Amino acid sequence: MGSADTKQDLHETVMSLGDHLEELRSRIILAIAGFLLAFILAVIFGKLIISFIEGPYVSAMGKDARLQSLAPADGFTTYMEIAMIAAVVVSSPWIFYQLWMFVAAGLYPHEKRYVYFAVPFSAGLFITGALFFMFVIAPTTLKMLILFNKKILGVASNFTFKDYVSFINIMMLVFGITFQTPVAIFFLNKTGIVSIEAFQKSRRFVILGAVVLAAVATPGSDMFSLFALAIPMYLLFELGILLSYFSNRRKRE
Repeated sequence: MGSADTKQDLHETVMSLGDHLEELRSRIILAIAGFLLAFILAVIFGKLIISFIEGPYVSAMGKDARLQSLAPADGFTTYMEIAMIAAVVVSSPWIFYQLWMFVAAGLYPHEKRYVYFAVPFSAGLFITGALFFMFVIAPTTLKMLILFNKKILGVASNFTFKDYVSFINIMMLVFGITFQTPVAIFFLNKTGIVSIEAFQKSRRFVILGAVVLAAVATPGSDMFSLFALAIPMYLLFELGILLSYFSNRRKRE
């Protein structure tokens, strides 16, 4: 019976290269369509999004603080950049859904149920990571950098609109992507690619890797930003192991 089920699973997951490419093409088109719709909405409501992004800056500099635009086109190009990043965040549930559906096309039927768990969890973690940076990390980081400039260097902090928005956008994406760690670990374990024991034995390397990746992802930033990314990265790794452990135990029971 088990052999028959395995053969049936194998038959149902056999796809030609052409089928895989067609599936990939359709998923990419759908993901882009969702992104473009979100981008149009972000352009329309761009001023509200800018007010939201300026929140950490105003919190650090005072309510009368104003960002500066030094080049004629800086305002327009930065506005479009803000709209693009906002569109990525808003459309992330739809984009992750298309990504995981493409992955599911090559899985056995009994493995596909893990994809339905991964889709909302993945999108939620991405948004959580981006908002965690905006509300927790960004205000503290900016205050520390401004204080360092004033007390140590004796210089005033006058950020440009372009540089500030680029910093915020990049870090929001970094934190959003980093928060995908539990989903990746859970999926790798449930599909039998990596065991829980292997993840547990790799803890020391994960700690080192988290610090290195955080240093690469936050170039020129302060130590607070580095560890504010490295520590959640490692905790999310442990969360992935914990989710896998409870899922495996429930399956055995």
